Formats: sequence, C-alpha cells, structure tokens
Amino acid sequence: MQRFVSTKVVVIQRRMTHYRVAFFESLRKQLAERGLELVLAYGLGTEKEERKNDGGQIAWAKKLPTHYFLGGRICYQPLGDMCKDAAMLVVTLENKLICNLWHQFTPVPYKVALWGHGANLQGNAASWREKFKRRVAHRADWWFGYTEHSRPLIAKSGFPENRITVLNNTIDTAEMRSQFEAIRPAELAGWRAAHGLGDGPVGIFLGSLYEEKRINFLLDAVKAIRAQVPGFELLMVGAGPQKSMVEAFCKEHAWAHFAGMLKGKDKVLALASATVMLNPGLVGLGILDSFVCEVPMVTTDCGLHSPEIVYLQSSANGLMTNNTLDDYVRECVALMTSSTTLAAMKAACKSSATTYTVENMARNFADGVEQCLQSPSYRAKAAL
Repeated sequence: MQRFVSTKVVVIQRRMTHYRVAFFESLRKQLAERGLELVLAYGLGTEKEERKNDGGQIAWAKKLPTHYFLGGRICYQPLGDMCKDAAMLVVTLENKLICNLWHQFTPVPYKVALWGHGANLQGNAASWREKFKRRVAHRADWWFGYTEHSRPLIAKSGFPENRITVLNNTIDTAEMRSQFEAIRPAELAGWRAAHGLGDGPVGIFLGSLYEEKRINFLLDAVKAIRAQVPGFELLMVGAGPQKSMVEAFCKEHAWAHFAGMLKGKDKVLALASATVMLNPGLVGLGILDSFVCEVPMVTTDCGLHSPEIVYLQSSANGLMTNNTLDDYVRECVALMTSSTTLAAMKAACKSSATTYTVENMARNFADGVEQCLQSPSYRAKAAL
C-alpha cells in the first residue's frame, strides 16, 4: 500500500441528514484501515430544510458556521484552517456554495474533489445555473458520482472519465432488512386485516404524494388493473400535497386503502403485504425498499427519475414499461398473474439488496480517495 505524505481527507457537507450518518461512520473506518484520517465537517440547512426534521448528528465531526443570503440561494461556509496539512478536500457541487470556488480556482496544495449528481436532473440544461454548474464541475481533481447515471453527466463538462468514481448512492437498510426477516405469518395476517386488505394481490405505492410521482396516472392504472386481476387491492402509503386526491379516491373505491405516512416496522409490514410496488413517476432511493423487502418495482420510462433508477434492471429485479397507460397496465397484470416471473423477480430484488449497501458505498468512496491521491493534479490544467 502506498503511503502518503499527508493522510488527512477533509469532507464537507452543507448539512447532515440522518440517512448519511451510517455511511460516514463506515467511511471513517474504511479510510482508517488504509492509513487515512477522515475529517468531516457540516453546517446547518436553510430554515425550510431544518423544518423537515431529517437532520443527523455525528459527535466526532466538526461544525461549520453557516450563513444564507438571498433567500437561501447563496451559502457562506468558511472552512477556516480546516484544510491545513490536508491531502484532499471533498465538497458537494451546489451553485450556492460560494466558498467552494476559492478551493477550486486557486492553487491550493491539496487535491480537490466534487461529489454530486453531475447535473440537476429536474433543471433546465440551457439555464445559466446549469451552464455555471457545468463550468465549475470541470475544476476538480476527482469526481464522486452518485450512480452510473451520473458518469455521462459529469463527462459532459469535459471532465476525464478515468477520474470519476461511481459510489452507488444508498442509505442504511440493515435495520429494515432485519425487521423484514423477523416478520411472522400471523403478524403479517393481522396487519393486513387491520388495514382492510383481503387475500388477493396488493399493489403498493410508497412515497411522497406530489406531481412528479404521477399520482393521476397511477390511479387510472389501478382501476384498469382491478378490472383484470381478481381481488386486486391498492395500498397507498405516504404524505404530500396530493394527499386529498388520494383520500378521495380511496373513499370512493372500497378496494383502495390509504395508510398515510408509515415508518419503521409498520412500513416494513406494508411492503411485506404487497405483491408489487407501483410507481409510474419519479423513482429515487425508494427502489431500495423494493429490493430489501423483495417487492418488485414497476415504473415507466417517464424521464423524471433520480440517478438511482439505474439500479432497476428491467425484467430482472423490476420492470420499466413504455410511458403509456396501456403498456403500464398490461405489464403490471402480466407480472401479478405469473407466479414464476414474480418469484424470479423477488429473488433478484433480494440479491440487489446486498449490492447497494452503505458499506459498499463507503468502500467505493475510499477507493476513489486512494486513486485521487495517487494521481497527478488535474484541476490546475483544466481550462477556465
């Protein structure tokens, strides 16, 4: 193993979310095993973000002073002397993080890496914001992309592909898997009965109820599925701006059930009750729920998805249909009425769950750190 003059790797997060805590604990361990020290620092989110109550705490991490301006569009987070004697600095690519620019555009004595999607997937590629982001994305020595979906987006800025590490972004699913494996048949039967579910196949929607999830499309689809699959029932789990529409639909149709937002064991029992996950709109990290609880996801090629959509291998661990109601309904019906195909997909989901773990994500990150430190600087050669 190559020894480095400096062993200090500084990672900055604008704010810490609870679902990143397990990853950073694993990354700290992985880097220490390679003789590298992780220095993690994070600040506070905007007022809107803080109201989400999704923050996390890490006792050994440093806290950053954080100031927002222009309604949260600019964030000032000075690092002070944190990068003194550092070998590498890793920051996320966000236009609002103005302090990043100093590290990217001045000749600092440490490597600078970026971490992110590579582009705003829901943004306008022709806007000045995205043009600025592409220009800034080029000023780095290394890139950590969320998934394989990020690689071409990063490369579009002209950044070398051999300096991109794909992390396979994920969250800690160990507790969910443990809860899923501990479910007893009587417990599951009791949960189904308590929520009005019969013995037939169940399609579950689990996620936020907003426009990009295409709730209208989903509700049209389940009516057609119900007409073709005897005993089919719908279970809606989530909250959001379109909650009233879902509640009205479930009130009108006795075979449709709204459970609101579920967490912990109740969320796992809901998934365990289902035959398929139905989400014709935006799919993100929710696909991990599908894998962990062995419920194949059926979505469409609607073009709204987050980078994690690349984890879905259509016809193997889930289905991606054409973006038409007829195709979506036909594929859902075919899957729910074929016990052989369904069993094979469930097995593939279980296998995929072992791939997308925080331990593997941390290992990928640590590999990228080592490769960056062993490579000559690129940032100084990058064109402005």
